[in-house]
Formats: sequence, C-alpha cells, structure tokens
Amino acid sequence: MIVPDEIVVSKIYYIRDQKVMLDSDLAGLYGVETRRLNEQVNRNIDRFPDDFMFRLNEDEFQNLMSQIATSKRGGRRKLPYVFTEHGVLMLSSVLNSKQAIEVNIQIMRIFTKIRQMLVDNTEIRLEVEKIKNKLDNQDKNMEIVFKYLDELLEKQEKPNPPRKRIGFKPDEI
Repeated sequence: MIVPDEIVVSKIYYIRDQKVMLDSDLAGLYGVETRRLNEQVNRNIDRFPDDFMFRLNEDEFQNLMSQIATSKRGGRRKLPYVFTEHGVLMLSSVLNSKQAIEVNIQIMRIFTKIRQMLVDNTEIRLEVEKIKNKLDNQDKNMEIVFKYLDELLEKQEKPNPPRKRIGFKPDEI
C-alpha cells in the first residue's frame, strides 16, 4: 500500500530544530498499533539514541496538538515519542512487515527531497542576498551622485560674488 507523499509530508513536524515524526503517525503509516510500534522500540532501545528518538515534553506536546488541531491525547497515558530521520530509518530494522518496509523507503525518499529543497532554497537565498548587496551599493552610489548634483545646483543658484580685479585698472587714474 503506497501512501500519497502529501500525507507523509503532512506528518513531518519541526521540533527542537529537527524534522520529526510522531510514533502514532508512523504506526498508522506502517499499519500497526502505536503501542506495538513502541514495544518494538523499547525491546530494541539501544538502536534509538537521543538523536534518533526522544519523548516530547508536555509543552511541546500541547503546542503540537494546537498546530494540528487535535485537542485530546487520544487515550495516551504517556507523552509520545518522536523519531528523527535516522530514527525512522532505524525503525525499518525492528519492523519487518512488507508495508512497513515500503512506507519506510517512501519516508526516506521524502526526507531526502525535503533536504534537497532546503539546499535549493539556501542557494536561492544566497543569490537574493548578492542582488540585495549590489542594489545597496548602487543605492549608495546614487546617493553620492545626487549629493554632488545638489551641490552643483546650489552653486548655480548662488553665483559667486564679483571678483576683485588685480593688475592695471584704467579707472583709477
């Protein structure tokens, strides 16, 4: 069973400066119960260090639930686990159903696409910054040009006082 990419992407959240997926969302995609997924994880806890998986704290969970418009915990007694990209990859080694393997491959491809989009966006941002810097320099140069033009116009409006002539003056004889 292939899940549409849009559904998978909608289940990726940004928490603690990382892209993560909830245990319940992953369980749904893999076609298993959340508690079964978490049992497998707990049986293989050495495979899931803190940078692969962590439990949300109460504030993070409430914030996440408000983002996804869910008000109830859905019968949960414990705060959910979230899995980073590496944690999702590690799940493939503890869940061996055909559906879990197919969905896991799909999720890995989506994470790769997201990473590539971020790289592409970074390149675009750098180009935009270069253009902004050029425009800033041009603005500064234009200001200097206009300043000089203003000075020239002021000089034309205020003619210099008549100069005192030096040398032979025929009027003074």
